[in-house]
Amino acid sequence: MKKVTAILLAILTITLLVTGCGKAGDSKTLKVGASVTPHAEILKVAKEILAEEGITLEIVEYNDYIIPNTATESGELLANYFQHQPYLTDFNAENKTHLVSVAAIHYEPFGIYPGKTKSLEELPDGATIAIPNDGTNEARALYLLEAQGLIELKEGVGFTATVLDIASNPKNLVIKELEAAQIPRALEDVDLGIINGNYAIQAGLKVANTLAVEDKNSEAAQTYANIVVVKEGNENNTAVQALVKALKSDKVKNFILETYEGAVIPIF
Repeated sequence: MKKVTAILLAILTITLLVTGCGKAGDSKTLKVGASVTPHAEILKVAKEILAEEGITLEIVEYNDYIIPNTATESGELLANYFQHQPYLTDFNAENKTHLVSVAAIHYEPFGIYPGKTKSLEELPDGATIAIPNDGTNEARALYLLEAQGLIELKEGVGFTATVLDIASNPKNLVIKELEAAQIPRALEDVDLGIINGNYAIQAGLKVANTLAVEDKNSEAAQTYANIVVVKEGNENNTAVQALVKALKSDKVKNFILETYEGAVIPIF
């Protein structure tokens, strides 16, 4: 009987060891969700650093802003890297998730890109400007328009501003709210488009071609920094801390500066 019990215990131990390998957050394996550009590209540099420490980074690419968060909440992913704090705050409130930021890595400045109109000086009365339709990024786009003197927002609305908070619109601009990823394709149909950095990169647009861009020292740069996110309770996970250290390395900083030509700016 003792021999049978010992065999059963041995089988159970082997089973636990096998099933424990390769989890999203064991000490040697790290599964992270990310947007394709630039986040997954940046993570590939961090992957090289982590490999030197014996940690395997598995990067899972997503083309949406929902599944990476739900997968992190469920434990399918240990972390994700694609969003800024205002978006995360709204997501937690709307979905009753428990996700937290562990590090701010970079900032993607919003830019005003030419469509049918090629300069701000030529912008006609009644011109159509496309902006992102999600809450946090809509406010950011409106503040960029205000910074150019094209509109004026109600005092104190902050980064919850919507088109309903436009107090003055002297050129009677038509603000067209579109899904952020659609704006690059819509440029030929609108006068101007305000585009997120990652979608601009994917569309082959360059910051050098913008008519205006957010100031890197602006409040928006700090507010909309892209962050590494985990489920609450995993902040001090060894693999997570190793990931943060790798992402804040000189190797990653130099990669960002040399690759994205101002479309992505490290903030560490």
